Amino acid sequence: MHGETKATGWMQRTIRPEQVMALGFLLVIALGTVLLSLPFAAADGESIGLGNGLFTATSAVCVTGLVTVDTGTTFSLFGQIVLLCLFQVGGLGFMIFTTLVMVALGRRITLKDRVLIREAMSASTLSGLVRLTAWYGLLALGIEAMGALGFAIRFIPRLGWAKGIWYSLWHAVSAFCNAGFDLFGQFSSLTQFADEPVVLLTASALIIMGGVGFAVMMDVIHNRFRFSEFSLHSRITLVMSGALLLLGTVFFALVEWSRPETLGTGLNAGEKLANAFFQSVTMRTAGFNSIPLDKMHDSSKLLSVLLMLVGASSASTGGGVKVTTVAVLLMTVISVMQGDEDICAAKRRLPGALVRRALTIMLFYILILLGGTVVISLIEGSRFSMIDLLFETTSALATVGVSTVGTPNLKPASHCVLVPIMYIGRVGPLTMAMALASKQGTAKRKIRYPEETIIIG
Repeated sequence: MHGETKATGWMQRTIRPEQVMALGFLLVIALGTVLLSLPFAAADGESIGLGNGLFTATSAVCVTGLVTVDTGTTFSLFGQIVLLCLFQVGGLGFMIFTTLVMVALGRRITLKDRVLIREAMSASTLSGLVRLTAWYGLLALGIEAMGALGFAIRFIPRLGWAKGIWYSLWHAVSAFCNAGFDLFGQFSSLTQFADEPVVLLTASALIIMGGVGFAVMMDVIHNRFRFSEFSLHSRITLVMSGALLLLGTVFFALVEWSRPETLGTGLNAGEKLANAFFQSVTMRTAGFNSIPLDKMHDSSKLLSVLLMLVGASSASTGGGVKVTTVAVLLMTVISVMQGDEDICAAKRRLPGALVRRALTIMLFYILILLGGTVVISLIEGSRFSMIDLLFETTSALATVGVSTVGTPNLKPASHCVLVPIMYIGRVGPLTMAMALASKQGTAKRKIRYPEETIIIG
């Protein structure tokens, strides 16, 4: 008995919250792989195999959206329900979802549980976390329900009541969780709704709300939409997100407006603008598309890579390096150009440790992105252009889920490379940020060495 207590104490001291998060996602992926590989998870009753099951489960839990099999025609109702549960867990976050289940079952939330929840939600205090988590869960369900109603306006007349309601609910959860999975078959995503602004704008609203994060949404609601009273995090997130959405919309509209392969296919001006806006929204981290992505101009693909790299907000359902990380780096550049020793925003000074964390996360991201692209390019040879392979790798790492080459067209070895990239994209940057935050100020040098400068630039 004493040995068990000692072992338990050792585990509590050695397993960090970020490690619990990473292991939790792995366990959910493993469970999803088994369930999706079962014969009755497939529409034709034949197992899709462990390889496809692992890829699909990883993509769903990491809310990516890349697929090696066609979701709409491959999976049975059971398989679709499993997928829905996987990206709902992945979108809300492993610990938040677990907490909601424990609250529903009347289980006691321990102090260790609260520490994990705080890390998962990027909160600054342990007080009120369970209540806040419950509010997050209710907010997510409420938004998804409203999104389902928006989709139902167009899906029910087209698909009938039963199928229309199921598709509306399924795609509302997929959009809010920024998962990008669809049930329309033939890897078509939302291309058949290019002339349906109601569908595109509903999906856009869900993606944006999921992408700004729960903390920002609660801040906006709490302060009754008064921008001046928002926290600095919320203000930076909203301003950066708005700027990126505007930049993407204008760019896609200018480049693709008259190209018959994309926006110039019989759409009127309003529909073209809605599609340009939707592409700007979905490229941030959502994974849907309403125009053929392989037909886009290379400049549009490159901008898409940049938008995917930036991604969504911290503590959200989206991926990427996060808008606040990029904002900190931009403010650092501005302060250096102005010769200012402090990095300031809205009459607030940012700590130096925050800048170092932002630089570390960005460098970590770029190294994984370039390394993954090089490996896949070596595997694929000259079958695809480098911009398309960079697009695919960025989509996996930023957990976006769009593809210009068609993920099933890649070799199985490339799929094996994309699986850990998707996992790192969902868990890696988050885990690194949590680890760096927890270690901030803990390493104290006994000797402080003399300062000396080096030449850079």
